[in-house]
Amino acid sequence: MKDTVGEKIFYAINYVVMAIAGLMCLLPLVHLISLSLSGKDAVLSGFVTLWPVDVSYESYLLLFKGTTVVQSFINNAIITAGGVVLSMVFTLLAAYPLSRRAFFGRRYVTLAIVFTMLFQGGLIPTYLTIKQLGLIDSYGALWLLGLVSTFNMLVMRSFLENIPEELEEAARIDGSGEWRLLLQIMLPLSLPMLATMTLFYGVQYWNSFFNVLIYINSPGKYNLTVMIQQMVRSQTLLQEVVQGETPDVTPEGIKAAGIIVMIVPMLIVYPFLQKYFVKGVIIGAIKG
Repeated sequence: MKDTVGEKIFYAINYVVMAIAGLMCLLPLVHLISLSLSGKDAVLSGFVTLWPVDVSYESYLLLFKGTTVVQSFINNAIITAGGVVLSMVFTLLAAYPLSRRAFFGRRYVTLAIVFTMLFQGGLIPTYLTIKQLGLIDSYGALWLLGLVSTFNMLVMRSFLENIPEELEEAARIDGSGEWRLLLQIMLPLSLPMLATMTLFYGVQYWNSFFNVLIYINSPGKYNLTVMIQQMVRSQTLLQEVVQGETPDVTPEGIKAAGIIVMIVPMLIVYPFLQKYFVKGVIIGAIKG
């Protein structure tokens, strides 16, 4: 059936709006890349827009040589890897029983969990709790606070609910227990959802900022987000890094290079998980 004139106009407007939104996200990134790869004179004169001028890699060389970006990158990797593994395990352990209709009181448990999306304990009680647990200045504080996302748990629960009950019944007839049913039946069928949740948690932990500032005291344990933020705010620190080094570097170029280093890993990972992303979200949102 052919599209009507109204539908064609609607689709055209959608394409235009999405193209504008895409450019609004893409152009700042392109500008930062150009800024980080441009020479000092071009940056200071304001000639850099969407294409590097007098291409130079000195900003990246000085960033890795004169700052703690390597250690911060390692810290980021530790926070993200540990956090994603723990969050996926505990989110799955929460979502699976709540997806089983035989679980007594699952409706009330779900409502209690959803309640935490609307009302939270607050910063001071949370800080005091973390302090009493002895997790201040450790990554355990970050992992505990982000252990289970209510939204992610609800999406995972809905996905597991949509798996046909006949598969579960057949597995139980063959003598399968709960753990075998979960690990050998449910998980292989849940790859789109697992990839989506991994991406969600990965972005969450990689971009951790506020919790790192609050609960991590040692500068040597800071992640990239906090290190780059401090570098952007502290013009004096940038001047100290630049001073006495190569004359073809500006503080603006180093800041741009730092931001690019911070976001590139997520840009690399996303294409590998993109094919699962839409399917995992849509299927997980059909119910609940």
